[in-house]
Amino acid sequence: MILSLIRHILAIVALPVTATVFIPLWLARQYVVSYNPPPRPMDALLQILGAFLFIVGLVLFISTLYLFATQGRGTLAPWDPPRHLVVRGPYRFVRNPMISGVIFILFGEALVFQSLPHAVWGVIFVAINWVYIPLLEEPQLEARFGEPYQRYRQQVPRFLPRLRPWKP
Repeated sequence: MILSLIRHILAIVALPVTATVFIPLWLARQYVVSYNPPPRPMDALLQILGAFLFIVGLVLFISTLYLFATQGRGTLAPWDPPRHLVVRGPYRFVRNPMISGVIFILFGEALVFQSLPHAVWGVIFVAINWVYIPLLEEPQLEARFGEPYQRYRQQVPRFLPRLRPWKP
């Protein structure tokens, strides 16, 4: 139990915390970005939208992390992946809801802080995953889970969610 918790904490700090906390903090220091109360109504709406995206992303990330731990019996890290294919919860709508959650968090941060460097980091993160997932992650999943993953991949889109949940 303790070892499992340590594995999860290490994976979370190494990957999503780096992407959503450490790099944004570095950007904020590098480009002197800080929170400012919105001077205009449109700025307030953008910050509210950003806070909403951040919360949605956090909920999505936490729910998928929970599924990886309880259903998949692994972590989010490529070096300690789930041992069972997870196709429940948000995974019934889209194959990469954890990445979607991180993307929502990043663009939420960019809107709350009204920061172009943070928005650029969000775009870079999307681009990295646009390449990494089909070239490295999906072939590994297919090798690990075989036909059940192939069937899942045929029915559930990679990035844009289905309107109705997939029923395996």
